[in-house]
Amino acid sequence: MNISAIDLNLLLVLHAVLEERSAARAARRLRVTPSAVSNSLAKLRALLGDPLVVRSGRGLAPTPRALEIAPRLRAAFGEIAGALEGERSFDPKATTRAFAIACSDVDQICSLPAVARSFAAEMPRAALRVVSVDHLEASGGLGGGEIDAAIAPAHPLPPGHHAADLFEQDSVFVVHRDHPCARRRLTRERFNAMRHIDIHVALGRGGIGNRAAQEMLAAHGLRREIAVTVPTFFAAAVVAASTDLVAGMPRRLAEALAQVAPLAIVEPPGPGMVFRMQLVWHERTHLDEGARRFREIVIAALRAPPRARGGRAAETRHGSPR
Repeated sequence: MNISAIDLNLLLVLHAVLEERSAARAARRLRVTPSAVSNSLAKLRALLGDPLVVRSGRGLAPTPRALEIAPRLRAAFGEIAGALEGERSFDPKATTRAFAIACSDVDQICSLPAVARSFAAEMPRAALRVVSVDHLEASGGLGGGEIDAAIAPAHPLPPGHHAADLFEQDSVFVVHRDHPCARRRLTRERFNAMRHIDIHVALGRGGIGNRAAQEMLAAHGLRREIAVTVPTFFAAAVVAASTDLVAGMPRRLAEALAQVAPLAIVEPPGPGMVFRMQLVWHERTHLDEGARRFREIVIAALRAPPRARGGRAAETRHGSPR
C-alpha cells in the first residue's frame, strides 16, 4: 500500500478511537464532530478491508487487526509528538499543571499526607486533585483522559497499563471497645458466627481488594454473614464503633482510627491477609515527562524502605516485570 495515497489524518482518528474506545470521546479529543470521526473510520475500513472497531455494550471494541495496529500507531504518534516538542523539557518547579490521582479512603487518610507534602515541595505551583475509586470507574478508568494514576492492590493489569510497587499492608478487624471479642485473636468458629460490615468502593461493587479478601477467607474456611454494606472504610469503622458488627480493614487505618474512635483491633483467625499496593497508570501518560515526574513523587513518598522490599520499586507492564 502506497502510504502517500493515504490521508494520515485518518490514522490519527483511528488512534484516538482505539485509545478512547468511543467515537464521541475521540471526537471531543480531536475537536471534531462525531460524524467526522465516523466518516474517517468508514474511509479507513474501505482502505484496509477490515471493520477495525465494532459496537460492544456502551463503547467500541477493536478487531484483531486494529489491536495489531494500535501499538504501532501509539509509538508513531509518540515519536511525532516528541519530535515536535524538540528540546523543551518539563520544569517541575515552574509547572502550573494539574495532576489527578485516584485512591480509596484508606489512602486518602493514610497515604495522602505524605504525597501532598512531597508534591508541594517538588511542584510548588502545580495542583493536586484526589478522586475516589467511584470517580475513577465512572470517568472511564485511567484511559479516560482525566486521571493520571491510581493507588490500588496489585492485580493482573489490563492491556495498556503499567504499575510500580509501593508497599505491603496487612489487614485486621475492628469492633467497638466493649465488644466480647475486643483485643483477642478470633477463632474460626467465632468469626463465622459474627455479623460483618462489607465495603464496596467501586460504584457499589466490591473492588480488587474486596475480591481478594473474599478468596483468602474462603481458602481458610472463613465466611462472612454481611449485615451492612457501605461505600468507604471510614463508614465501616463508624458503624463498627456503634454496633456489635465487625469490619475488616488495613491495619494502618485501623490503628489511626482506634486513636480517635471507640474501636478495638482484633487479629484475624489463621494467616493474616497481606496486600501488595501499587501505583497504576495508563499507556496514555506513560511517556509524558510531567506524568512521569508526578509518579516519581508518589512512589518516593510511599514506597517501603529497600530493606523491607528488597530494593527499588519495580515497574510492571501488563502484569509482568518490565
